[in-house]
Amino acid sequence: MPWPSQSRIFYMRNFNNWLKSVLIGEVLDKVRRRHGELCVLDLGCGKGGDLLKWRKGHIGRLVCADIAAVSVEQCQQRYSDMRRKCRPNDEIFAAEFIVADCTKELLSEKLKDPEMTFDLCSCQFVYHYSFESRAQADTMLRNACERLRPGGFFIGTTPDAFELVKRLEESESNSFGNEVYRVTFQKKGDYPLFGCQYDFSLEGVVNVPEFLVYFPLFEEMAKKYNMRLVFKKTFREFFEEKIQNEQHKFLMKKMQALEQYPADERNKLASDSPAEYEHVKQRIECADVKAPLGTLSQSEWEATSIYLVFAFEKMS
Repeated sequence: MPWPSQSRIFYMRNFNNWLKSVLIGEVLDKVRRRHGELCVLDLGCGKGGDLLKWRKGHIGRLVCADIAAVSVEQCQQRYSDMRRKCRPNDEIFAAEFIVADCTKELLSEKLKDPEMTFDLCSCQFVYHYSFESRAQADTMLRNACERLRPGGFFIGTTPDAFELVKRLEESESNSFGNEVYRVTFQKKGDYPLFGCQYDFSLEGVVNVPEFLVYFPLFEEMAKKYNMRLVFKKTFREFFEEKIQNEQHKFLMKKMQALEQYPADERNKLASDSPAEYEHVKQRIECADVKAPLGTLSQSEWEATSIYLVFAFEKMS
């Protein structure tokens, strides 16, 4: 196992990636039973971090859309590299790439085939940017859901507004976090349904402003597009449920989604602070648990537990 010297959040990134892999894999299996060749929309595709997941999921067609032209270009390049490395008899999905602000522009007007429908829309760590205004949140939702076939799914990951507000209210200032992440609001006590802005930084890198997604409202808005909520779970709940499955457990090891505690001579812990591993140390001491255990440092658990995972299904 390599030393994760390149990043303090090496394991957390892998953990989030594992969670997406499990989510995507399970939902693809569900829709595959109903339809033949699968067509997927990756809404807010970024640089194409999920391309390999789509390949492993044996889909037939993929549409990637993102606001950042540079990211879409990199995504397209990654796809081209993937195609080039294929063996002659390897099957790989066809793909289309669209640069668009999906909170303001309609994707259906940009598709090569305006009649195209999808079995799945995946929106990972981006939906909350649309909650700047009702119109933007609705346009994003329309892009995600209007071209879904009945029985199709809209899945995603997004920060949990209840958890963010809870941590803010417990904090002594307008900000909270740890050595890994920081969230800063403009003020406490006032949380409008749209445009409730906060700044989020991960490992010191400040991202663009984000907006709270009040989930009951999100669920209500989705009904307009005939969508029914199948589940909403915190990352911790999802992890505790899925890790019971041996296949998921194996994938977690393969993806290095947890670090080993205590570390051995070949490995180094992500943090040098003993306090970061007090939770797992106590677990080993108190319970009948065999060391070493797979874990994340305390700061990484705190950072990843601000997120939730959701799935909606299109009703006929």
